[in-house]
Amino acid sequence: MVATKRIKTYIRGLDEHLQGGIPQSHTVLIAGKPGTMKSSVAYNILYHNAKNEDRSGVYVTLEQSRESVLDSMAGLGMPVNGLDDKLSVLDLAMIRKKLKDLSDQSWMEVFKMYVNNLKGSMDTGILVLDSLPVLEVMAKFEDPRDDLFRFFEWLRDLNITAFLIAEMDQDKMKFCEHGEDFLSDGIMHLDLRRDDRVVNLFLSIVKMRKTKHKRGYFPLIFDEGGFEVVTH
Repeated sequence: MVATKRIKTYIRGLDEHLQGGIPQSHTVLIAGKPGTMKSSVAYNILYHNAKNEDRSGVYVTLEQSRESVLDSMAGLGMPVNGLDDKLSVLDLAMIRKKLKDLSDQSWMEVFKMYVNNLKGSMDTGILVLDSLPVLEVMAKFEDPRDDLFRFFEWLRDLNITAFLIAEMDQDKMKFCEHGEDFLSDGIMHLDLRRDDRVVNLFLSIVKMRKTKHKRGYFPLIFDEGGFEVVTH
């Protein structure tokens, strides 16, 4: 049997829990309510694969500016210095500017063009989209379930490992609204829990195809050494 190629998360304790990491070419939801460090976890995967594995990646931000993302991540010990040829951050402003020049094309067509160009020029292996709900609004999906199915198929045709950030409502437990959890190959859920006035962060691998794993919620810690999950 051929071993499944995997992408390391570079979260201490999690890769061992996932038989070495995320299966290559999977599309994975990173779901959680505001403040659960979804963007930081996703960028952490992208950053350390560029730095340690020489694997190119692109972070598409549809809410923050490129400068804001880079400043925030540098503050967490992940400066992009020296990785410009391996790590690209694409923001919504750049897509909107290009859309004005290509007025006969839809927003989604321009978005796909950008990603396809980066895939060709950088041999991009990892894509982070921040966030999926904003994409659905910007692309003006008329039939969200069908349009999302086509979007997920496009990602799979790219042969790219994709991490799609899904923002959960504060008063709901649903990971998403239009069946994205069924379309995805994996779901990583980040959750905040309060105990004696202390807020703790937890991570669960709810789903991961081609991987044996436990489905419990494990403490997620961030310190000067990066992210770590405590699985025992």
